[in-house]
Amino acid sequence: MTTTPSRRLLLVTHAGRREAQDLAAGVASRLLAAGVAVRAPAEDLIGTPLSEVDGIEKATVTTDSTGAATSAADGCELVCVLGGDGTILRGAELSRGSGVPLLGVNLGHVGFLAEAEREDLDDTVERILSRDYTVEERMTLEVRALEDGRPLFSSWALNEVTVEKASRERMLELTVEIDGRPLSTWGCDGVVMATPTGSTAYAFSAGGPVVWPDVEAILVVPISAHALFSRPVVVGPQSRLVVEVLARTDGSGVVWCDGRRAVELPPGARIEVERCAEPVRLARLSASGFTDRLVEKFDLPVQGWRGAARRLPPAGEGVTP
Repeated sequence: MTTTPSRRLLLVTHAGRREAQDLAAGVASRLLAAGVAVRAPAEDLIGTPLSEVDGIEKATVTTDSTGAATSAADGCELVCVLGGDGTILRGAELSRGSGVPLLGVNLGHVGFLAEAEREDLDDTVERILSRDYTVEERMTLEVRALEDGRPLFSSWALNEVTVEKASRERMLELTVEIDGRPLSTWGCDGVVMATPTGSTAYAFSAGGPVVWPDVEAILVVPISAHALFSRPVVVGPQSRLVVEVLARTDGSGVVWCDGRRAVELPPGARIEVERCAEPVRLARLSASGFTDRLVEKFDLPVQGWRGAARRLPPAGEGVTP
């Protein structure tokens, strides 16, 4: 008699990397053997080793009578992603609206969003099978682009929303508003509006600060701005940001969400960004804090540290270096 598995997992991989495909096939086989159903995006099952594993379900996205689309992760307990940060962002996109947490295994370079590395894969599968993980929420951003009050585009971002110039030889002229008041006008290559999660991504490359994930804030980081004041700004999570592409701008711009979803912006367009009500949930395997992750990913030098035994002396006494 055939029984229906009580557990199901969405497996997302980097479809362009053979190593990721081979590892995904191995992970799927182990999960299926343990009685866990495995689902994968349809594009990951075209001519890949994963397609040769018996029993893999094809994820399909349907639209109901109201026009709302289902998520590829509906009915799953976890989204397991094999790849770098870009693949994890794809997993977040595929599972949007389901509330299902993502667990990333880094096969890329830095992999800030990943919870495990390639060498930890066997242990990670065991932790998944035993449900030995915790879940934390990361804030996201909602974005709307308008032209003369008419909607052009709406989306969301886990890392960042960027407004960038469309042509390399031209410069954008942008005015940034915070909570309905103008902050500054910049002639620039663009501006990044990032979450704390995205502070170590594009915003970091543009010179923005690193913000711990549990700090609720939104970053505003100009890109190559020709202005006396062009410092990164950190605002509260309830702030509402607006970027206007000035009508006198010579050329068009582009708004990007996590580097995955984009639309062209004509002169005069306005881009509204604010905190989104729906966070992304990430599965955690380790209890170590963000400081450890930062040191590991950036290979930061740590010398002469005395650890937890070091403490401040009583008031009035000197500090021994």
